[in-house]
Amino acid sequence: MSNPASLAHQISLFRSRIQNRSFDDVTVRILDSVLVSKDVRSLIGVGSALKQFMRDESLLIFREIADESVEIKLMCTDFLIRVFAVIGDVESCLALRYEALVMREEKTTTNPGLQVMCKEWLTFVEHSLENGFHSIAIQACEKALTPSKENRAAHPKQDNFFHDVHALKKIKILKDAALLTISSRSVQAQAEAYLKQKKITESTQELTTFIEPKSSGSSRFRNGIIKRNLRKLHDYQCLPQLS
Repeated sequence: MSNPASLAHQISLFRSRIQNRSFDDVTVRILDSVLVSKDVRSLIGVGSALKQFMRDESLLIFREIADESVEIKLMCTDFLIRVFAVIGDVESCLALRYEALVMREEKTTTNPGLQVMCKEWLTFVEHSLENGFHSIAIQACEKALTPSKENRAAHPKQDNFFHDVHALKKIKILKDAALLTISSRSVQAQAEAYLKQKKITESTQELTTFIEPKSSGSSRFRNGIIKRNLRKLHDYQCLPQLS
């Protein structure tokens, strides 16, 4: 879409549908049409503006549906995940996917159909790590490795027994790898901070060394003036007083 007027109209239409809570395929298609501009500079600006718009709207949406059923919440979350995926906001997309999985986990006791499979947690962890979001990957690993999950996987009557056992083993490996990565980054950050502070200290010392001789010379000059003035005062006082 290269026509500026047409692009502005489509953006306005998309925003309007979101604000009217029209969560359907038509809204997603309109967003798709907005983000096919051949003008790269324009596309970056539009994408950034839409990302912020959707982040703000998603907060409002979740406040509005706070008292709704888990099914409604999951439906809205799924739509928002699709929108953020089209916009290219990986961080928001992963955050909402995590919230959806947690929501389902919390309602499993009353609605077994919402149960999250180990494979789903594994897929989420892999996607998080691939995109560099290690902290949320670790949180997902901890959710997946709860005792209830491991007990279910160890129960031979489960149809997906072997899949769950394999997924849990892989999740444990990925968790250890993510923790190691975060730890390594922490050590690297501390080392960089130390080197930066060391450079500042060395620069300060060099500056002090450069300034001190000048300060010392200036002090000697001032002291010389004071002594000369004192001698003049002494000589004046020794002169015969006029009666």
